[in-house]
Amino acid sequence: MKITHSTIWSRTFKLTEPYTIAYETIAGIENVFLRIDTDGGLAGLGCAAPDLAVTGETPVTVRAAWQEFIDPVLHGENPLRWGRALEQLRKRLNRQPAALALADMALYDMLGKIAGFPLYQLMGGFRSRIKTSVTIGILPEKETVERALEYRAQGFKALKIKGGQDLEADIACLLKVREAVGPQMELRYDANQGYTCEQALDFVRRIKASGLELLEQPTTRDDMEQLGIVTRRASIPVMADESLMNLKDALRLAKKGLADMVNIKLMKVGGIGQASHINAVAKAAGLAVMVGCMDEAALAISAALHFTLSQANVQYADLDGHFDLLHDPTSDCVVLRNGYLYPTKGPGLGLSSL
Repeated sequence: MKITHSTIWSRTFKLTEPYTIAYETIAGIENVFLRIDTDGGLAGLGCAAPDLAVTGETPVTVRAAWQEFIDPVLHGENPLRWGRALEQLRKRLNRQPAALALADMALYDMLGKIAGFPLYQLMGGFRSRIKTSVTIGILPEKETVERALEYRAQGFKALKIKGGQDLEADIACLLKVREAVGPQMELRYDANQGYTCEQALDFVRRIKASGLELLEQPTTRDDMEQLGIVTRRASIPVMADESLMNLKDALRLAKKGLADMVNIKLMKVGGIGQASHINAVAKAAGLAVMVGCMDEAALAISAALHFTLSQANVQYADLDGHFDLLHDPTSDCVVLRNGYLYPTKGPGLGLSSL
């Protein structure tokens, strides 16, 4: 079996409503899709969600990477030699993780379709569902509480609240949310690099009554030592997100004890293959693992979900990046039920065509 050709295209999605994080407001996104076809009639599908602020990429650079590297490497390759193809691409796309994830995803999808099984089963099949948090962007306190109650009514069991712009408002808002939703709801907080070390520690001290589960990326990713100080002094687990972009970052975080937890996102690290290596480092170092996402079509979320379901040590999922996309043609490959995500029963990533 050989890959005969590949096709790439972009699609822009509007969100049901804009949302704000510490450093930007997002109203719409553009994803890039890839289809690889074989002479055996099977097709593998991939999706990239480049983000200039996080991955350093745009849809334009992803399409250029496909033309210059991805298509030439994949053309004529046996899809069962996906490891060789991905290693070649990794060397060429070491600073373009979303582009690498695009090809990685399509090859893993192809693997599942050749075998005729959902990908997570081929990768270990540790569980068949996982609870996901749902994110509330930066909103006024009253609106944040209302949104939290709406999500609780929809069956969600975990909330991620965004902050990092105003410490005092963040503290007051989080405490109000806890008061409103009660003790059973899991609360996670993401400052998106918005705090100084001192602010982060002040935040942790003053929200103790909220029973916060974790604090994600409180300080800038450019100064990992500050993250380490917060980690060592805080009374709750501290998670690295933007500070974890590749395997080298994972080794540094683990070796120096700079975080208690890591957030692995396929778009940041280059897909399932690289995520597996990083997850192994985290497991060896005793770091808790969350699998997260960008603003991604359900196809990309499906890839992250299948990876999550296959890994015994992954404890948390934050896979809500597709919830607010309008007219997502891939929405059927992930199932949400009472706050839990399930894969479909289809082979690979669960989408037959696109």
